[in-house]
Amino acid sequence: MYLRLSVHKNANSSESRYLLVMKGAPERILDRCTTILLQGKEQPLDEELKDSFQNAYLELGGLGERVLGFCHLALSDDQFPEGFQFDSEEVNFPTENLCFVGLISMIDPPRAAVPDAVGKCRSAGIKVIMVTGDHPITAKAIAKGVGIISEGNETVEDIAARLNIPVNQVNPRDAKACVIHGSDLKDMTPEQIDDILRHHTEIVFARTSPQQKLIIVEGCQRQGAIVAVTGDGVNDSPALKKADIGIAMGIAGSDVSKQAADMILLDDNFASIVTGVEEGESPFCGVVT
Repeated sequence: MYLRLSVHKNANSSESRYLLVMKGAPERILDRCTTILLQGKEQPLDEELKDSFQNAYLELGGLGERVLGFCHLALSDDQFPEGFQFDSEEVNFPTENLCFVGLISMIDPPRAAVPDAVGKCRSAGIKVIMVTGDHPITAKAIAKGVGIISEGNETVEDIAARLNIPVNQVNPRDAKACVIHGSDLKDMTPEQIDDILRHHTEIVFARTSPQQKLIIVEGCQRQGAIVAVTGDGVNDSPALKKADIGIAMGIAGSDVSKQAADMILLDDNFASIVTGVEEGESPFCGVVT
């Protein structure tokens, strides 16, 4: 989920008739705001406040917490009178110059068995790749927590921070682990994706769309890997179909994803996949969300 908005009618007659509220990826929410609500009062959103936002965001994300941003806008009664027909397709209401309200973070811890399952995959020669819509900071923290990024393995950002040099001065091949942002993946050629898959042993794709999961599956298959993919949404269907083994979630999965899959994971537990392959070993590339 990047952005979601809704318009609500105020019960208090002393306030604006309609209130637009929006939630989603914090950085995208902030981009749409020009003011911020502090101590109940709206004031201009300056660079100092943006820095405070960034620090709070990185701190929460670094704990492996999923962070959402919120903003709102009181709509003018003159422009939006009683009975105004809001159109979400033509968008006949403002979605910019909003007021930033705040952040909220949620802990959605991985199941206790996942780190052990990831370790078993690695021992069996199965490469586990994490594909998520989370912010790279959050994704990296979660990946470290479950062992997808091993302790001591650095990304180019880690190396740059340790050596106190710009990231562009680090040779990407010096990093065993990497975290790729979906916006960067969008601009990559198949050859560049192949290079990442070949030269990094531990990979996380963050802020990705379901459509990009298909590109990652195709890249793994170009390496000669047998690819298993997990997915639960309607948009995961192309990747589930393309994979050698498409695995849908039995509890959280949509009907469309289940129809596209080869297997249905009844308990939605990644560790159950590992249990299913423990009796045999394959050159396997697992893509998980």
